[in-house]
Amino acid sequence: MAARRGLALAGLLLLGFCADALAQDRPRADRYDDSFRKYSKRYFGPQFDWRVFKAQGLAESNLNSLARSHVGARGVMQLMPMTFHEVASRNPELRRTIDDPDCNIAAGISYDRRLWRQWEQDSVDFHRREFMFASYNAGRGTIMDAQRAARAAQLDARAWPSIERVAPQVHGWRYRETIGYVQKIDRHLLELDDKGRLAPSSAGH
Repeated sequence: MAARRGLALAGLLLLGFCADALAQDRPRADRYDDSFRKYSKRYFGPQFDWRVFKAQGLAESNLNSLARSHVGARGVMQLMPMTFHEVASRNPELRRTIDDPDCNIAAGISYDRRLWRQWEQDSVDFHRREFMFASYNAGRGTIMDAQRAARAAQLDARAWPSIERVAPQVHGWRYRETIGYVQKIDRHLLELDDKGRLAPSSAGH
């Protein structure tokens, strides 16, 4: 009986050790908050909600700096190496590699800023965030093709619901992925409190 109790105690201790090890291995959900705050402020200004980009990072990689996609996208913000090098060439301060989490986040938000300004110049206003993130995912040219389809259908090409409506007509666009990506960012944003912390039910994502 004593031996059985001893085995049970040893099992509980082992489970506790494994749980502690897993907790240590699991990355903290706030580990890159300083980077998201810093580069949101740098590229979008102090009034912009930095949590938007953390939600994007959650949608892209679940904040995993080692993430790799089947097409070669890398890091927290899942940037293609070509995109990263192009953004870095315009931002001399991005001297580290695509695999550096801080640099990866900086480049992702800088790329967002470029898309944001392009859609601003095209008079996209109310739904500009959706257009920015959709372009990040699918390419700006694809979203412009969708705009042309929206105009042909006599819809407002500056409204995201119009783009969603005509999406199946755009040849070669994996539109379900893009629309789902935009929706996923919105869901993650709702999971963050006003300080950018994940709600307890979401912290294990």
